[in-house]
Amino acid sequence: MPETENTIVQHRLPSEGADYLLLAGVNDQNLQELARQTGCRVILRGDYLILSGELGDVERAIPVAQQLLDMARLQTPFGVADVARLVEAAGAKKGPNGTQGQVAGVAGEGKRDDLRILLPGLRKVISPRSEGQAGYLEEIARNDIVIAIGPAGTGKTYLAVAMAVDALLKNRVKRIILARPAVEAGESLGFLPGDLQEKVDPYLRPLYDALEDMLPHDRIRRALESRTIEIAPLAYMRGRTLADAFVILDEAQNATTSQMKMFLTRLGLNSRTVITGDKTQIDLVRPSDSGLLEVEAILRGIEGISFVYLEPADVVRHRLVKDIIDAYAAADVERARDDKPAIGRQA
Repeated sequence: MPETENTIVQHRLPSEGADYLLLAGVNDQNLQELARQTGCRVILRGDYLILSGELGDVERAIPVAQQLLDMARLQTPFGVADVARLVEAAGAKKGPNGTQGQVAGVAGEGKRDDLRILLPGLRKVISPRSEGQAGYLEEIARNDIVIAIGPAGTGKTYLAVAMAVDALLKNRVKRIILARPAVEAGESLGFLPGDLQEKVDPYLRPLYDALEDMLPHDRIRRALESRTIEIAPLAYMRGRTLADAFVILDEAQNATTSQMKMFLTRLGLNSRTVITGDKTQIDLVRPSDSGLLEVEAILRGIEGISFVYLEPADVVRHRLVKDIIDAYAAADVERARDDKPAIGRQA
């Protein structure tokens, strides 16, 4: 090993303007996790975050520490699991034999500052937390139709809604339309109380949840009443032309091929569409009827339509979600080898 690899160094990163409680975490857990993952000693002292240790460890930890400082300055919440994920994405993790990977860059660093979505009503900043998410936001900004495919927890819906809210607040569109297939409308919904809207609302709840995290409650209520924001089952889209709108189709794997064609041909002037789905969670009686599978095969290569694939590495929920997804995928591969039925769908 070269002599420089064993050189003990110290690097000081200015921390002015950062929320120190957010940066350090409860009982300094965030800083402790950064130290554990990278092999550096991490100390927050005065107006500096100080990294010390072997030269190679410190060099690889610097971009991750800088990303954490940037997030703390923007009041972007993060925890121990986010620290570990950023270290892994940057290739800065301390290996079992004291080796590390090469730094591959961290989402949100440098030129990707413009991907941060500012929501002034809540004084909140939403930014990509992985390279895959950063690429997703770039494709939405660049194309009229984006089709995002990936597992649960990768932020497909949440980031699309954030971009829609941002476009509405900046007057780039006049309305937001959020749609989801109600795949059980033929039977189970009939046993639920209430009128049709009350019956389908449970299927649309995730879209309401995303909105409520981005806009004040009273503003959402007024927007829904004025139909500036519309949340509806996919079937309600038939016969309409959606102009001056940011349109999102969520859970698109449960749209049939005819529904998908119907939805895509609703696009009007000055509108953009984001379609999100997970091919491992098709709830249709015949999975082969999924419109998401069809568009993946026939729309590729059309200018203005972009396909984005998010991976388990982009999962931003609890750290175990990624491991669960990987475990189910491995089990399905093993069962396919044995010619057995696929294991239950991923959570």
